[in-house]
Amino acid sequence: MHNRRYEAIEVERQNGVGWITLNRPKSINAINNSMRQELPDALHALDADADIAVICLHGAGSRGFCAGADLKEDTPVPVSAEPAPRINWIRSLDQVGKPLIAAIHGYCLGGGLEIALACDIRIAAQDAVLGLPETRIGLIPGGGGTQRLARLIGLGPALDMLLTGERLDADTAYKRGIVTRLFPPDRYLENAKSFANELAGRPLTALQLAKRAAKEGSEMNLADGLQLEHELFTQLLAAGRKKTLPLRLPGS
Repeated sequence: MHNRRYEAIEVERQNGVGWITLNRPKSINAINNSMRQELPDALHALDADADIAVICLHGAGSRGFCAGADLKEDTPVPVSAEPAPRINWIRSLDQVGKPLIAAIHGYCLGGGLEIALACDIRIAAQDAVLGLPETRIGLIPGGGGTQRLARLIGLGPALDMLLTGERLDADTAYKRGIVTRLFPPDRYLENAKSFANELAGRPLTALQLAKRAAKEGSEMNLADGLQLEHELFTQLLAAGRKKTLPLRLPGS
């Protein structure tokens, strides 16, 4: 089992769920170079762990999930320098085959929201505040925000958020489809654990293939997406569905 000690994150394994805690609460879990290096490593280890079915990210402390990049620790990158290590780390979330949940509370801004957008499911406490404020300081999101947000909620609403840098409260984020479940702040983590545990109790292969069908299919035309779905469905049937529930058709 992978037991690496981290500085900017913590990793726990509970009931088939791999918990990654962004653990810099004094800076609202702002992203520094240690987090950029450690998060991909932890994700890879949990994705490879046969005892883990679901991975959930959340932030330490009461103030928020993640406030974005730590501007106090970051050093300017020369224009001629290769920026890939500072940007491509977030793509490690795309390489995770298991369901990936972002459990959001408090501030979830800039790079913090980009982490959440790279997850499969976003759930939030009702006190959450989400936004991509980069244009207010003369930048644009550089960790996938301009691309993932538009694909999630549509170009018009995404441009509204991106150009204005507006912060959304949890209810508005829920109505726009950025988050899919809201929980009371005082029971947010308890409810997040219940949700993750429930999902982890489902057959892992079915979870992985459902995720693959939806994510890969979203980049295809409908005919190719339906073909992919059929192939993966057939693959599960051929495997005998030994750990799945009996198939129930509508009306049966």
